[in-house]
Amino acid sequence: MREKIVPPDERSKRGVGEGTTVPAAARSMALFEVFARERRELTKSELARLMDLPESSCSDLLNTLYDLGYVSRTAASKRYYPTGRLLHAATLISENDPLGLFGNEAASLLGQKVDETCTFGIVDAARTKLLSVYEGAHRLRYVVNVGDRVSLHGTAVGKALLGALPPDERGRVLRLQPLRRLTEATTINVAKLEKEIEEDRTRGWYQAREEGAPGVWSIAISGLVGTMPVGLSMIGPADRMRANEKRYVEAILEVRATLFDRDGSNGSDPMAVRRPRGRPRRNP
Repeated sequence: MREKIVPPDERSKRGVGEGTTVPAAARSMALFEVFARERRELTKSELARLMDLPESSCSDLLNTLYDLGYVSRTAASKRYYPTGRLLHAATLISENDPLGLFGNEAASLLGQKVDETCTFGIVDAARTKLLSVYEGAHRLRYVVNVGDRVSLHGTAVGKALLGALPPDERGRVLRLQPLRRLTEATTINVAKLEKEIEEDRTRGWYQAREEGAPGVWSIAISGLVGTMPVGLSMIGPADRMRANEKRYVEAILEVRATLFDRDGSNGSDPMAVRRPRGRPRRNP
């Protein structure tokens, strides 16, 4: 079944914010959503049908985007497809994303204190998406990459993110799909997991002991950047994490006090996050 694209004029009526919407801008975004879904060249008539627009309106939109260099057109078949201009602009924007910048500095701040691999992530559907990674200095270290998606229920950063959600939203996320047993220590009973998360939330920090991968422990905290729940964690071999647990917990709680206010937030405006003190160190 194909996803229905909501007509731009209908979308503009649904807005609850102040100000006037611009249907032409909404049509442009809807057009790129169609291409993202179809993943093929499309004729003018196909686009008009998929967007539920008059062909004349679709033609004007395509001509404008073509003149601006955002879509290309084949000479023979007159089919359209986006150029790389939109991706280039989005890439430049993402390089200065305030949430990503905050995550880079947060992971670096914690990493410099513990020399373990540190990650910063957000909830993405029923997974944790890692936005920033600080690679630890030890020869034996946990390796993970920016953009990776890891489990919510088997990692400390995932549990921290769940702990930052309202209980009803947390329950909904945990029940989106059955919890997979990743190791013998993984908790897959939702009620039991919710109880563990609540206990960790009351304590102020979260942990996962070989629950996502054998021989791996992690410790995490959570907070809000604007209204966005975020999680920050350190990950390492179980033996080293166990031997340094007290110092590591003190370090991550110190970082939490630096990053977040007493209520666990970092301000109401995600574009005005408070940056961590200190300059990040580049990975070797």
